[in-house]
Amino acid sequence: MPTIGKRGLSTPRELTRVADRLSFVYLERCTVHRDANAITAEDADGTVHIPSATIGTLLLGPGTRVTHQAMSVLGESGAGVVWVGEHGVRFYAGGRSLTRSSALVEAQATSWANQRTRLAVARAMYRKRFPDEDPSGCTRRELLGMEGQRVKDCYRKEAARTGVTWRGRRFAPGDFTSGDPPNQAVTAAAQCMYGTAHAVVAALGCTPGLGFVHSGHELSFVLDIADLYKTEIGIPVAFETAAESPEDVGSRTRRALRDRVNETGLLDRCVNDIKDLLLPTTAHGDPVDAPGDRMTLQTDHGPDLASGRNYADGVIW
Repeated sequence: MPTIGKRGLSTPRELTRVADRLSFVYLERCTVHRDANAITAEDADGTVHIPSATIGTLLLGPGTRVTHQAMSVLGESGAGVVWVGEHGVRFYAGGRSLTRSSALVEAQATSWANQRTRLAVARAMYRKRFPDEDPSGCTRRELLGMEGQRVKDCYRKEAARTGVTWRGRRFAPGDFTSGDPPNQAVTAAAQCMYGTAHAVVAALGCTPGLGFVHSGHELSFVLDIADLYKTEIGIPVAFETAAESPEDVGSRTRRALRDRVNETGLLDRCVNDIKDLLLPTTAHGDPVDAPGDRMTLQTDHGPDLASGRNYADGVIW
């Protein structure tokens, strides 16, 4: 096998589309290494090989050690990597995007930079979450009030459906055990959704920090995308898990959510939703990547020029 420094990076066409990947893989109490283009998880029971290009997000739980070579292949494969605490998950690091195209990130920046289009995307996000309501003409404050009420209603509905006693949302950052089992389940589900959304956002080459609802945080857009599925997937799974047993609710919620994400094809849906929110309607069906890496040079009036040439003479800018 070529050394890490000599092996070329995979092209976009050689990588597994994010929509076709596992949502996330959780490992704990093992050493994560690399064998060719797979990562290996070794513990006292043996070694398991996992093709790196099939992973959306790798969750590293307590007792895990990861080698530099493993991180290298995960980065080349566009997989997100999350170091997971004992009772919840946090997204600390990620790999490179799967795309070489800047189409989506340019569209994101263009929509974000204008207050009118930024609000239009926020309204579109609300419409995706609650298609029975029309947010046209709503201000941001009105959108936040409507969203807050719908989430409260979802908590009450799921509590009634599952028979779980619900005393309201109680969450202390950094103190997972301070909440009762339903709150712990909701927290675990939310954090897992953030990790999955971050993997998709990063894989598509979007900027995690340019949010349309959330603002001022490096993961603002990630939180925006994760929230699209909060009341449909995250909260119901959390209450179902809490209803089964109050024991080990965090890890059980994580496993249940992983299964639900895979069953519902959420990664594919997440990819399509981001494209639908950011790209013009006529571009929805177009591939984000050209057959090969494509680099152009901008001009004042367009069209863009081919790169790799010297334009010292004879070009009208």
